[in-house]
Amino acid sequence: MKVTRLLLRAQHIGWITPFFKPSLHIPLLQSPLPRLCCGQGQRWIHCGSSVCKNKPDRADLREIFEYETEKKDKSLVTHDDLFAQAAKDAKTKANFNRVVDVFSKKDIRRRGHVEFIYAALKKMPEFGVEQDIVVYNKLLDVFPKEVFVPRNFIQRMFNHYPRQQECGVQVLEQMENYGIMPNVETKVLLVQIFGEKSHPMRKYQRMMYWFPKFKNANPFPVPHELPQDPLDLARFSLSRIANDLDAEVTVYQFPLTDITETGEEITQPHILGIQSPEQRSLLAKHNPNRPVFVEGPFPLWLRKTCVHYYLLRADPVPPEEKIEEEPDPELIGPEQSFFYPQRVDLDLNRDLGDDDSFDVDDVEEGPIYAMCMAGQSDQATLARWICGLQETNPVLGQIPTVFRLESGTRELQTAADVYHSPEQNAEPGTEQEHIIEEETLRSQGMKQ
Repeated sequence: MKVTRLLLRAQHIGWITPFFKPSLHIPLLQSPLPRLCCGQGQRWIHCGSSVCKNKPDRADLREIFEYETEKKDKSLVTHDDLFAQAAKDAKTKANFNRVVDVFSKKDIRRRGHVEFIYAALKKMPEFGVEQDIVVYNKLLDVFPKEVFVPRNFIQRMFNHYPRQQECGVQVLEQMENYGIMPNVETKVLLVQIFGEKSHPMRKYQRMMYWFPKFKNANPFPVPHELPQDPLDLARFSLSRIANDLDAEVTVYQFPLTDITETGEEITQPHILGIQSPEQRSLLAKHNPNRPVFVEGPFPLWLRKTCVHYYLLRADPVPPEEKIEEEPDPELIGPEQSFFYPQRVDLDLNRDLGDDDSFDVDDVEEGPIYAMCMAGQSDQATLARWICGLQETNPVLGQIPTVFRLESGTRELQTAADVYHSPEQNAEPGTEQEHIIEEETLRSQGMKQ
């Protein structure tokens, strides 16, 4: 090899040409070795034929770089495109699972799985699978197995693969926000993906510790599936607000849709009210010279559904009109036991360790006599409710009624309706003028 290289160099300089015959010079000139130019002079560089065949030129490198760049740019949008294409047919659980299967089978190495899982978590509420534990386990199954498991204590100390662990914790966070309890399959997947000493596994252990403790902590739980009938939903909402076992729910008007002889469609909204015997007795003692007020609507959120209710209330009773009830003589007479008294004049809200150096002013509010929910928020519909109350409360016929109604909204409202309310489509100029008027009124009220 060295001899051939020396002969080629000598031939290039011109030393060997006079000493060799032409028969020797011809094979040397027909050598298959390439001739490359480096710097100002030309040099003979030996390289194999395989290197010459596999080595691309600058044009090929540019095309490959552009192709890889386009491929990377497209990969950033592929996940959203997959969900957008699946949503064209129908936003169902089957289509969501089909997108996850397509991504899992596309590449055995699961390139871009972190971005795909984040995109899937964002799209879950649109497909209605945000409360399905099977779908969450399917998303965890997208992670490659036994790749992110730390092999020694140093890797555990320095947060082995932090980006992937953070993505796994985010999946468990969304499960926690929607109240989804992990199962045994979730634990097995986390151990296979991240190992037992990892942040997602620690998050799983904390959820399994606290979820059973807070699962039944609410004494007034709201069912996951609310009634679809407006009457049943209103009955459930009023019973939840009243929190009185003696309160009675009365249907003053059933929903009805009728068509007259002229072809006009008449819609009759539903009206439900609730009132307890104690509220009925307080309304009977109300002074007929003082008015009562119908106020509302006030919102009540039941998970993702918002309903509105109305109150029949009065102003606080003036001090000069207050009547102190005399205690029953049987409760304070000499016949009661000293060790087991039936009536004790003690302030149960205070204790021996309480600080008496300051006093809190208790703001008195007027009594509430009844509540109702109606399908429409106009004054005519609420007037029918007052007429229905007069059957069990005759004193309402003698008391003036004042309606304090705000801008009406629909009785049944969802979270999507709040985000896409028609008020957002109003002109920005009118909205800004309305805000300025409100600020002016507040400033005038503060000055007064």
